[in-house]
Amino acid sequence: MTSESLHPVPAPARRTVVAAVGAAGLAVALTACGDDKKSSGSSEVNGGGSGGGDNAAAGNAGGTVLAKTSDIPEGGGKVFADQGVVVTQPTAGTFKAFSSKCTHQGCAVKGIANGVINCPCHGSQFSAADGSVKKGPATTALAAATITVEGDSIKLA
Repeated sequence: MTSESLHPVPAPARRTVVAAVGAAGLAVALTACGDDKKSSGSSEVNGGGSGGGDNAAAGNAGGTVLAKTSDIPEGGGKVFADQGVVVTQPTAGTFKAFSSKCTHQGCAVKGIANGVINCPCHGSQFSAADGSVKKGPATTALAAATITVEGDSIKLA
């Protein structure tokens, strides 16, 4: 045995441990504000709609079928996390689509009710009719996405 193996390894300084714990907490907090690329499928918001069926089934040349028109409640909408879009129906028979990524810090928007798309991270709100900012901290509108409505199907172009 060498004399080196007889000496215990010193424990890390208290400051080192506190700094490491603080850095880990900060990393978790910042991750919560990031884009949620890991969520799968679509998440229905504001109730309504059947929620069933094959909303993610591939369509023909017109694009991927996202939902049936009956799945999108009037004044509300539905977030399609895998496709990165939110589809709304601000008024009866009018369907709009926007990026589901909040323009403030990239969080995924979650709730759509009473004509407003809500971001759960910092409280930004966007118009379900045109994606414009209704309440900050976001200062830029949600980017429009292209959809088509064919019969009772809503397709991502």
